[in-house]
Amino acid sequence: MKSPKLFILAAVLAASSLFAEGVPTGQDALDTSSSLARGSRCFEMRTYHAAPGKLEALHARFRDHTNKLFIKHGMELVGYWVPMNKDGHYENTLVYILAYPNREAREKSWKEFQADPDWKTAREASEVDGKLVEKVDSVFMTATDYSPIK
Repeated sequence: MKSPKLFILAAVLAASSLFAEGVPTGQDALDTSSSLARGSRCFEMRTYHAAPGKLEALHARFRDHTNKLFIKHGMELVGYWVPMNKDGHYENTLVYILAYPNREAREKSWKEFQADPDWKTAREASEVDGKLVEKVDSVFMTATDYSPIK
């Protein structure tokens, strides 16, 4: 069985290749590849690189606040993972995937989420002892026609 990190890396590389310079994206990509699922939702894979010693606080913020707010603002929770290195040790990283009807819905949901007073309160309270996240990576993905999830 392949490690979750390899799965995540493969997904990132596959998604990233769609956005390489000169490669069509959006509807143009659908028009040039018969292997992309028409009508696929927009998937976003987000990777949070936690500040040292802050991963558990980040988990708590998602568990206790963020997930409820994501749902409130129309984001579908697909899954959450913590990558494991080749030695079986967990990294100080959280990877999760959200789904939206389309890219425009994603933009609307995130704008509303970031303006939500409950989010601002939860973020401030969780960061009393310092920021939880040092870096965020985001990759947008479209399902293939053979993907079990679209």
